[in-house]
Amino acid sequence: MIRRNKTIIGILNAVLDMILTFVSYIAAVNIRFDILDGYVSINMKNPRLMTAAAVYSLIVVLVYAMFRLYMPFRSRQLRRDIWIVAGINLAGTLIAMTLSFVLKLMDVSRFTLFIFWLISTFAVDVKMIVGEMVLRSLRAKGKYLRHVIVIGNGKNAALYVNDIRNSPNLGIVVDGYVSAVEKEGLGENLGSYEEIGTILENRHCDELVVALEAHEVIYMRDVLMAAEKEGTRVEMIPFYNEYFPRHPTIESLGNTTLVDLRATPLDNILLASIKRLADIVCSFLLLVVLSPLLLIIAAGVKLSGPGPVFFRQERIGKDKRPFNMLKFRSMRVNSEENTAWSTEADPRRTKFGSFIRKYSLDELPQLFNVLIGQMSLVGPRPEIPFYVQRFKEEVPLYLVRQQVRPGMTGWAQVHGFRGDTSIEKRVECDIWYIQNWTLGLDIRILLKTAFGGMKNQETIGETVNEAVGNNKKA
Repeated sequence: MIRRNKTIIGILNAVLDMILTFVSYIAAVNIRFDILDGYVSINMKNPRLMTAAAVYSLIVVLVYAMFRLYMPFRSRQLRRDIWIVAGINLAGTLIAMTLSFVLKLMDVSRFTLFIFWLISTFAVDVKMIVGEMVLRSLRAKGKYLRHVIVIGNGKNAALYVNDIRNSPNLGIVVDGYVSAVEKEGLGENLGSYEEIGTILENRHCDELVVALEAHEVIYMRDVLMAAEKEGTRVEMIPFYNEYFPRHPTIESLGNTTLVDLRATPLDNILLASIKRLADIVCSFLLLVVLSPLLLIIAAGVKLSGPGPVFFRQERIGKDKRPFNMLKFRSMRVNSEENTAWSTEADPRRTKFGSFIRKYSLDELPQLFNVLIGQMSLVGPRPEIPFYVQRFKEEVPLYLVRQQVRPGMTGWAQVHGFRGDTSIEKRVECDIWYIQNWTLGLDIRILLKTAFGGMKNQETIGETVNEAVGNNKKA
C-alpha cells in the first residue's frame, strides 16, 4: 500500500509540474505583452507556439524524472532538488533561446523566455517547498512514518541509527535492533539473529536495514529468508561501507554481481550529453556577449609588454589526455612557465596581468577550450603535466579527477581552494563534485563564481575544515 501510494504521488507530482510549466509560459506571455506592452499578445493566438509550450512542458517533466525527482527517497535534499529544477529550466530556456536565434523565429520573444524561466522555476520550487512542509507536518503528528528494524550492532549500524536521529524530518523510526549481543546507544534489543522470523511476525515493520559486520555474513541468508516470508523490504549497508561510492553502478556477469567503485553520474551517456550540450550553448553565448570585453583585454595584454596575447600551456584533461589550455598572458615570457606555480606576489607578473588575474579575467579564453570539448564550464581545474606526475604519487585518489573534463571553475574553487592552497583539500572537493554531479550543482557553482568567486585572492578564503565540512553537508 505504501509503495502504491508513493507511485500515485509521483505521478500526480509530474502532472502538476507539467501544468505549472505550461501555465508559466502563458503567464510569461501575458506579462511580456499584455502588461508591459499593453496589447493582447499575438503569441496567445498562435496554436503552433501553444503546442510547442505543451511539448516543452512534457519534455521538462521527463528530464525531471530522469533526475529522479519523482522517486520516493526520504533522504532526498530539498535544496539539491531546488537547484536541479533551476538548472534544468535554465538549460531548457537557453536551448530555446539559441534555437530561436539560429532559426530566426521572429514570433518568439527571448525576453518572454527569460520571464518564463523565472516563473516556471519559482512555481515548481514553491510547489516542492510546500509539499515538503506538508510532509514534515504530517510526520511530526506521527503520520506517514516508516518503521525500521536494524540488523546488527556494529559500527555501520551505529552510524545509521545516529544519522536517522539527526534527521527527524525524514520520518524514519528505528524500532530497535537485532543482535546476539546488546549494545548501548542503538535502542531496544529485539532479540538474536535466530529469532528474526518470530520478531517480524510479532512486530509491524516496513523495512529491515541489514548492517552486519564481515564476520556476521553467515546470518545473511536467514535474515533475507525471514524478510521475504513476511514481505518486508530490505536495505543493506555493506560492511565495506567506507569504500562504497555514493552512486554505485552494479553490473551482472553471469552469476557474478560487480560493483563499480568509481562510478559517477557522468558515466551515464544521457547525463554526460546534457552537460556537454549545456557547455556548448553557454560557452557560445558567453563568447558572443563578452566579445567586446575580450577585445579590450587582448589590447591591454598587447600593450603591457612584448609577447603573445594568448598564453598556451599544456594541461592534462579527461582520461589523462594532454591539451593546450588558453589564457590571456598575465606574465612576462619566462623559462619556468611549465613548472613554477604562481603566487600572489609573483615577480613575473605584469601590472595589467595582476589586474586581470585578480578578477580571473585571464581565464576567459578557456571558453574556446570549452566550446571545442577540451574543457567544461565546471569541473576540476586542470594541472600541468609536471604537477600531475608529482601529485599522483603524493595525493591519494588524485587521478580520479581525470574521469571528467576539467573545468574553468569548480567546487574546490568556490570554497577558496585555488592557486597556492592545499592540494589535498582541493582533490577532496573535486572527488565530492564528481561523485555528486547534477546540472543543478553546476548552476550553483557558476552562480557562486559569478557573484563572488571571480576575485582571486590566491589564498584560502575560509578554513580548510569549514570548507570540507560544507562539502559533506551539501
